[in-house]
Amino acid sequence: MKKTFILIIFTALTFSSVVAQKDSIPKERVKDVPVWLPFESGYLIDNQTSVIPAVKTLEYVIQHKFGNTENGRSDLWGIYAPGANIRLGLNYVLAKNFQIGVGITKKNKYSDFSAKWTILEQTRKNQVPVAVTLYGNLAIDGRDISAFETGKVQRAFHVNEQYSYKFPDRISYFSQLIIGRKFTDWLSLQTAISFTHYNATRITSVQVADGRYIAEDHDKIGLHFSGRARISPQSSLIFNYDIPLKIKNISEEIEWLDYPRPNLAFGIEISTGTHVFQIYMGTADGIIPQDVILYNQNDWKNGGLAIGFTITRLWEF
Repeated sequence: MKKTFILIIFTALTFSSVVAQKDSIPKERVKDVPVWLPFESGYLIDNQTSVIPAVKTLEYVIQHKFGNTENGRSDLWGIYAPGANIRLGLNYVLAKNFQIGVGITKKNKYSDFSAKWTILEQTRKNQVPVAVTLYGNLAIDGRDISAFETGKVQRAFHVNEQYSYKFPDRISYFSQLIIGRKFTDWLSLQTAISFTHYNATRITSVQVADGRYIAEDHDKIGLHFSGRARISPQSSLIFNYDIPLKIKNISEEIEWLDYPRPNLAFGIEISTGTHVFQIYMGTADGIIPQDVILYNQNDWKNGGLAIGFTITRLWEF
């Protein structure tokens, strides 16, 4: 009996010692990882997002815009209307959070080459509270020189001077800094600032009082706002708003007669994992971002809205 009692005491002391040692071991710090899918796709209507798929992923993109809805039912709210635009694109993820892409667009027969880099990803413990992304592209206008009236163009800050059309005059650029945050499981918002530059713009035929021609701006700074509100596990409401800023210090226009209008778009997004479908209504008939910022003349208040859709498909290699 005495030996049994001693054995019980010894066992209890040994167990309590083991528990105490286990409790004294410092717990491993949980790693702070990026938030899960702040957006369903790298595209949000006319804007880019911080999302870049996994390394070695190929992304196929179809972006389409019908004509505007001003004639209503007679042309099926723009589906039968002239002025439709389409872009086909391919993107490939070369390295973590770094993607390159190419695309072709019906309007102006653009060929574009792009790169996107998400520098910072928002983390779940908020050690990094926002995602920061850089995006840029170069586009080549593929139209015949007759599209520039007499084959003459105006180069940046050469007011009233005409030049023969050269290959560099076909090139335009767009660069953008994007900052976004996933606030809750159902709400993600982002804002961005961009710089657009066209090497050459057309010569206009409008004159002002002193006999000079109205010039078109080659440079434009834009502000961008976009977001997603999830309404079901697979569906979200989406919007974007792009604003070309009126900054006299970088403007070449004598008068802002045809100043580009803001681009407003809103719609619904459906995700199936490898596919993302976005159906929306928006004002800009352009698809590549520099065209949207510099050349949009449609106004949602005057029948300028058009139906559009974006489809993305992923393949992992």
